[in-house]
Amino acid sequence: MRFAGRVFKSGRYWAIEVPILTVVSQGRTKKEAFEMIADAIETLVNQPQFKIRVFPGKGEYFEIGASDESTLTAFLLRRERTKSGLTLAQVARKLGSKSINTYARYEQGRSVPTVPKLSELLSAVAPSKDFVVTESQA
Repeated sequence: MRFAGRVFKSGRYWAIEVPILTVVSQGRTKKEAFEMIADAIETLVNQPQFKIRVFPGKGEYFEIGASDESTLTAFLLRRERTKSGLTLAQVARKLGSKSINTYARYEQGRSVPTVPKLSELLSAVAPSKDFVVTESQA
């Protein structure tokens, strides 16, 4: 799985963002911007051996992938839950579960959701958003 991003010239710097993760950075060169976005996500995830790979695309478009997709998916779920201001217990209730462990195992990367399950989890943590899956352009 990869997430789309955008890199563009902003004044003297290259601004870079991965919107689905709400992670932004910048660099003096486009190459440095790619390095900075990878470093920013790796730092936020804070897991040993977790690495981000950048796949440059055409124009402003690029994608990121991870050495461990379950950890990247867990990071996405945690970011969305935190942005929504929900607790693990609140998300578990939205999913119809009495145990927070049912949801927490996805957020901890111990379980990898199927596409339908990921859709259900994202709907629980970010009910006002739609997530679009698209074919890679890089």
